[in-house]
Amino acid sequence: MSTDFQRARVLLGARLRELRTETGLTVRDFAARCGWAPSKVSKLENGKQTASTTDLEAWAVAAGQPQCATELHGRLAGLESTYRSWRRQLAGGHRAVQDALGAQHERTTVFRGFSASVIPGVFQTPEYARSIFTRYAEMRGVTRDIEGAVASRMRRQEGLYRTGRRYRVLVAEAALHARICSRAVLADQLDRLMSVNGLSTVELGIIPLTADVRIATGDDFWIHDDRLVIAETWHTEMWLDSSDDIALYAKVWDGLAEGAVTGRSAHGVIARARAAIGF
Repeated sequence: MSTDFQRARVLLGARLRELRTETGLTVRDFAARCGWAPSKVSKLENGKQTASTTDLEAWAVAAGQPQCATELHGRLAGLESTYRSWRRQLAGGHRAVQDALGAQHERTTVFRGFSASVIPGVFQTPEYARSIFTRYAEMRGVTRDIEGAVASRMRRQEGLYRTGRRYRVLVAEAALHARICSRAVLADQLDRLMSVNGLSTVELGIIPLTADVRIATGDDFWIHDDRLVIAETWHTEMWLDSSDDIALYAKVWDGLAEGAVTGRSAHGVIARARAAIGF
């Protein structure tokens, strides 16, 4: 877990402890007032568990200060504005997440992206996107609004045809072979990738499996101009806007780019992956 995220969670816990101690109640008595196990109160106060908005409302009421719920919600929002758990985001479905990303795309002129295991969303066919959304929705227990999410992702691709936009995207070769969909869908997806490789707005780099690399590939990320990085892990999507974080990810992108092939060479790597499918 990020040090910054944990620090913010500890500070929220300290504020919760302050509210509890002002009541004069022990952890056990306060937990009983909330209808919780004492361990939950301890974890929240010590920054070992992230509170929900419902938890914070219950805490404020139990502390006899319901007006503090607004303050506590603000602290939680500040914590989650950078580190957004997939569990919380997807509680509202996939489409809301895609729409939020679409809003950031509208504000961005130059994109620098990296994808290690799948074809990036901005290049995906509807069928490939649908397969990915379905697989991950099943894993996370969220199965609604798949079609809305696909439609939102497809709208974002309109930027590929806008004058002045620039998409500088790196893809690890392993992503070209990942069978996260049917063979037919993957074949169509690779055909699509070869076609976008010729667009004037796109600079596509493929990092071959046999490439000499300066740094190892890691989690997927996108740099939006020089103002925002959106990076993904299995449990969290991070929105990072500090100059230090942006500079770090730019340095990572540059390091990955050194191992990439572009232009006709990239086309050749994609074509070999396409031929391996057998269609």
